[in-house]
Amino acid sequence: MKTIQIDGALSLAERDVPLPEPTEGEVRIRVEWVGICGSDLHYYFEGANGAFVVEEPLTPGHELSGRVDLDPSGRLAPGTPVTVHPARRGTPAPGVEDAPHLWPGGSYLGSASTRPHTQGALSEHLVVDAGMVRVLPEGLPLDRAALAEPLAVALHGVGRAGDVTGARVLVSGAGPIGLLAAAAARARGAAHVTVVDLLPEPLARATAVGADVVLRLGVDEVPTEAFDVVLECSGASPAISAAFVAARRRGVVAQIGMVPDQPRPVNLAPAISKELTVVGVFRFDDEIDEAVRLLTDDPSLEAVVTHRLPAAEAVRAFEVAKDSSASGKVLVSAWHG
Repeated sequence: MKTIQIDGALSLAERDVPLPEPTEGEVRIRVEWVGICGSDLHYYFEGANGAFVVEEPLTPGHELSGRVDLDPSGRLAPGTPVTVHPARRGTPAPGVEDAPHLWPGGSYLGSASTRPHTQGALSEHLVVDAGMVRVLPEGLPLDRAALAEPLAVALHGVGRAGDVTGARVLVSGAGPIGLLAAAAARARGAAHVTVVDLLPEPLARATAVGADVVLRLGVDEVPTEAFDVVLECSGASPAISAAFVAARRRGVVAQIGMVPDQPRPVNLAPAISKELTVVGVFRFDDEIDEAVRLLTDDPSLEAVVTHRLPAAEAVRAFEVAKDSSASGKVLVSAWHG
């Protein structure tokens, strides 16, 4: 079968590899769509995602949809439309017994955090544990379904912020995760959602997914002490500092955007003087099931997807995905889509 592999910074190749055979408790999926996310971009452009360095050929991709190709148990018929929860759980640890996504020893599709690396979805076929498979409802297009994983991250971020019913929410950063965070906040009952970004093009997409107000940083004035919840999705140090300023006293800031694994300057004074609650957000637990329901019920979320490119143009897909002025979510058709 064909697969796309990253060998290091700016080194990517299409290769033929053996077709994987599922064993008991596994399912083989014929992959149709794979979304490019921030970690994939880091692996391709830098050869590493934070502390996780590409040391062997790595197939990227953990946002996917496809159809069942072979289920040895016979439970799932060939052709069944599915998406995948990309995590294999580790071992329970004290203090996080109720948070399997934080258990040590787990793995995630398309990640160099393990040795050998955990290969991802940008292949013709993918074998996963049967428990990772989520059957899609009738009527949900497979390209939209590929948003299930990033929407689950957004929903988890909103959940970490607490009950947002009736809340005034600010989303910092209008990339794909920011757009989905705005939609997630609205779906969870937020009364008003404002989205801020440096660029006009992502803000136009934020309007399409239901933001009440969009503000361009450096052009529009962002209210201070005005928001019950800030969902920080950019990971940029100035944006994190600005999130503390925008939150009301005793408000909540949820850090969804990933940051480099190194010291960066952030102004904590507003967080202290306003007694803010600041929470980290890492991947998600089981919110992918809620994400599938939301994607089924709300076709407007498809506005997050701006490009659909064939696997033969994988390098171009990565280049387009890196340019946030030109793209939202970029999907790659994995030979079958």
